[in-house]
Amino acid sequence: MIVDLPDTTTSAVSKALVSIREEGGAVALGRVLTLVIVTPLGEEEEAIEAANDASREHPMRVIVLSRGTDRSEAPRLDAQIRVGGDAGASEVIVLRVYGELASDEEGLVMGLLLPDAPVVLWWPSDPPAHPAESALGRIAQLRITDAATAVNPVKALQALGENYRPGDTDFAWTRLTLWRAQLAAVLDQPPYEPVTAVVVAGSSDSPSTELLAAWLQLELEVDARLEISSAATHGSSGIHGVRLERPSGAVSLERLVPNVATLVQPGQPDHDIALPRRSLRDCLAEELRRLDPDDLFGEVVQLGIPKLPAPSTAARAGKSSAKKG
Repeated sequence: MIVDLPDTTTSAVSKALVSIREEGGAVALGRVLTLVIVTPLGEEEEAIEAANDASREHPMRVIVLSRGTDRSEAPRLDAQIRVGGDAGASEVIVLRVYGELASDEEGLVMGLLLPDAPVVLWWPSDPPAHPAESALGRIAQLRITDAATAVNPVKALQALGENYRPGDTDFAWTRLTLWRAQLAAVLDQPPYEPVTAVVVAGSSDSPSTELLAAWLQLELEVDARLEISSAATHGSSGIHGVRLERPSGAVSLERLVPNVATLVQPGQPDHDIALPRRSLRDCLAEELRRLDPDDLFGEVVQLGIPKLPAPSTAARAGKSSAKKG
């Protein structure tokens, strides 16, 4: 069910929610958190779809703050409430805000938060320079950004490291979970030899490539080399592969075709491993499983990224609509 509330107020939205629950039997008792999504006006539907899918694992209230950028417009709030089949296992409140009213983010959202429930804040694009110090960031336990949507993804990561506060995270890191798990599994098997060199290859629009190299460099205490190419040159985006040098020979994990990586180890047959690109839904669902600060991400983005050497190819792609990992 979708209820439209044009030219309204947050108080009227709150009353409408109560009315919908009383008339339709929809209740908020099972909601475990409030997810606040902040997007530019007209760019909210992809994020809502991801939140709806993730809500089947994490029942929640979703508040979407979709802001216009023209402050000369007359202040206006157009709201929409989605419940039932139109909202997955969540209830979705869409606030489309125009004019100067868009500047009052905290005032628009505060009255709609679930009481005594954690607040997660997600900027699918265009996050503030200091997420934790923003009006909404101060009330959130977890703040999610996505460096892959930035014009310069690497600079976005560097800025996040400079302004990092516990509770900050980024989908560029979440997209690495499968890569990190597979590489850790390889190193947990014999021969138990030290890694002497690391090479990480990826496309120029993939901040996950830098994060993976930074993580390996910190964990293995060895210099990591970055090999960066454009997606057009290589034929694919995201991380292309990792090579770990050891005395007995190199271990490589390369994704030569979409969603499948080939693991090559000395003295063993090659293995094809499922390594799919993670969807927004997968990334969001993973982040919502843990609402405490990710200390390892904090170390990587603050300490690991600044220590990375310059990549072998410095060219960087512009903003991409795809999320790379």
